[in-house]
Amino acid sequence: MFHRWERRLAGLGGEKLPGTFDWGLDWLGLNAAENADDVPRQLEAWAAKALASSDEFFGLPPCAEYELTGDRLSFPSAVITPHASNNTVHARFFPESSPRGRRRAVLVLPQWNADNDGHVALCRLLNRMGITALRLSLPYHHDRKLPELSRADYIVSANIGRTLQVCRQAVLDGRRAIAWLTSRGYESIGVVGTSLGSCLSMLIAAHEPLVKAAALNHISPYFADVIWDGISTAHLRPSLEGQIDLECLRRIWMPISPFPYLDRVRGKKVLLVYAEYDLTFPVGLSRVLVDEFRRRGVEHELAVLPCGHYSTAVTPFKWVAGFTLCRFLTRSL
Repeated sequence: MFHRWERRLAGLGGEKLPGTFDWGLDWLGLNAAENADDVPRQLEAWAAKALASSDEFFGLPPCAEYELTGDRLSFPSAVITPHASNNTVHARFFPESSPRGRRRAVLVLPQWNADNDGHVALCRLLNRMGITALRLSLPYHHDRKLPELSRADYIVSANIGRTLQVCRQAVLDGRRAIAWLTSRGYESIGVVGTSLGSCLSMLIAAHEPLVKAAALNHISPYFADVIWDGISTAHLRPSLEGQIDLECLRRIWMPISPFPYLDRVRGKKVLLVYAEYDLTFPVGLSRVLVDEFRRRGVEHELAVLPCGHYSTAVTPFKWVAGFTLCRFLTRSL
């Protein structure tokens, strides 16, 4: 029943266009190899270098150009893309009205293609628990979205290099948002993300020393495997197949995958959440990540939701998920 429901819910998000396969070398500042067959190896070498120096890859230049108007925060992105509208970061600020004790704040990263009200209820629930929330608009979402596109396809697509660079941009945007929270006097900071936001939250927690706790809602060890096997990205697979195999794609997209960074969250509070009937982040992948946390002895908490990926947003499951995330953050910050 849940699987049928998930497939029906997955089809309600509007038309999904497969897009054109592209290695996206220009997005990474790379020149094409003389032999086209060498391009995958060129990208694998680039990815291996990024992994080996991930502190540099996710390194954050300082920023003093923050502007808060009402509850809307904006600041320049640390990554400059060819699209001016995407180069300004937007976030919505939900300050806790009467802070008690240490000042706590959580950076909230919604799912791919979340609408403008996505995760607002979660932010307000955090407020009720005495925690300030800052909801980040991901690259190419909301005010950052290109007017000719109906979906935020530039952050996840069959363009290999662009997907890498825009996900990196999201991580740096998140780190800049956390720097702003710190400048406002918040001393105990967490991050919570759902789906794509969960993956990005893991990368932020792994590279941002100010993060004390991370709540990761829908999880996978590998970015590529979700795109290859998940129903939400089934429209991309025909563009990828015949151009690249899964193993190669996994190696190239490893810098934006949680798997390499598990040891970097030691000493932080981590909540892993997956849904028992998930077809978007296939549950087998989620269990592989949980098993790897256990195998390495990385401390974490685990919650399994009795629903699927899309049905997490439907009553009563959205309340179960929301309280699970907020309760963990309240205890951990």
